[in-house]
Amino acid sequence: MKHYIIAKYNDTVKDKQELLPEIKALFDDADKISGVHGVKIYPSVTDRPNRYDIMIELDMDPEALPAWDASEVHKKWKAGYGKYLESKAIFDRAD
Repeated sequence: MKHYIIAKYNDTVKDKQELLPEIKALFDDADKISGVHGVKIYPSVTDRPNRYDIMIELDMDPEALPAWDASEVHKKWKAGYGKYLESKAIFDRAD
């Protein structure tokens, strides 16, 4: 399945591109989680108030979702970047 994290930064983020290398480095270890097969990160190419800023796509087995939720990568994402988010959406789809 594909697990998407779609996020909009809040006003504390002045340079959205500045966070991108840090986020990519954090998610580099996601494919080491059992059942996670890959990660792609997409920054938005449009900077408008009604747009989200980043989309993170994880390719994983459906059974891997609990392992992802309990993973250090996920915990660090929430603890380290939650303060920068105005909103987020989580979306899962079957392949």
